[in-house]
Amino acid sequence: MRENSATGTRGAITGCGPTAAPAEWLEDCASLPRCAAATAAPTRGAVGSVGAVTEAGQRVVGRLEAIWIYPVKSLAGVPLTAVEMGPAGPRGDRANAVVDAGSGEPVRAKEAPVLATLTPTGDPAVDELAVEAALGRRVRLVATTGGPGAGAAAVHLVSRQAIERATLGDVPDGCSADDPRANLLLSLPGDDERTWVGRLLSVGDVVLEVTRTPKHCLGVYAEVRDGGVVTVGDAILI
Repeated sequence: MRENSATGTRGAITGCGPTAAPAEWLEDCASLPRCAAATAAPTRGAVGSVGAVTEAGQRVVGRLEAIWIYPVKSLAGVPLTAVEMGPAGPRGDRANAVVDAGSGEPVRAKEAPVLATLTPTGDPAVDELAVEAALGRRVRLVATTGGPGAGAAAVHLVSRQAIERATLGDVPDGCSADDPRANLLLSLPGDDERTWVGRLLSVGDVVLEVTRTPKHCLGVYAEVRDGGVVTVGDAILI
């Protein structure tokens, strides 16, 4: 998974739009008008030109560059062109987890790094067999207790600029320069998402409240105040 980083080196999966998920997560994509329009919409203005633009009293600070969900905790991410956001975050994100078949204890990439190299197919039975083959032991895929966002913020955002700074050694105290496994990758030519804590921002149909910075990784955490659909290319307004 570290090879499939938020820097855009992760492999594309054919589906809805230029990059998308397996069919399991795309069943509703065609029904989302903004997703269906994503491939036909005219090219948006250059990201570098958005700084002075204002919409309804908000300032456009960047664009949504990529969307990722992680259907199975600790496994690789799946790229989407558009996703529906609800109170728990992106639909389908971290919906399942890997547990040991005998003890029921969670199996995480921290202890089993090979998990992060496995891309979910959308079929739990197939994914379970793939994880067992990689680990050499019996496991089960179980629904995440309490919902996708249990124990964490609903949405994780990071800017490409923060990732680029980290590769040059400019990493916030206590953070790692590793792939933050964020849901929304932003392009922010003249802003820093870590200054947004306590503020509201709009992306597509969605309003997010930035609540805190992660302790050990790049970016910021946010809760969903108004749900809806976000699409790659959407303006980031704050």
